[in-house]
Amino acid sequence: MSARKSAEPSVESIARSERRRVAAEDGARAIADAEKQRVDVRKNMARLRELREAKEAADASLRASSPVPAPKKRTRKLPR
Repeated sequence: MSARKSAEPSVESIARSERRRVAAEDGARAIADAEKQRVDVRKNMARLRELREAKEAADASLRASSPVPAPKKRTRKLPR
C-alpha cells in the first residue's frame, strides 16, 4: 500500500489552516492593542507628570514670595 497524497487538501486540513490563520490574525490584533494601550498609558503619565511639576513649581514660587513667619516664643509652663 502506498500512501499517496491527493492533489486536493482534505476538509480537516482546510479547517486546520483556517484556524491557524484566524489565530494568527487574533494574535497580531492583540499585540497591536497592547502596544496602543502602552502608548496611551505613557502619554497619560507624561501629562500627569507635567501637571505635577507645574504645581510643584507654583507652590515653590508661592513659598519663596511669601514671608516666613517668625517662630512663636515658647512660654514656660509653671507648676501649680
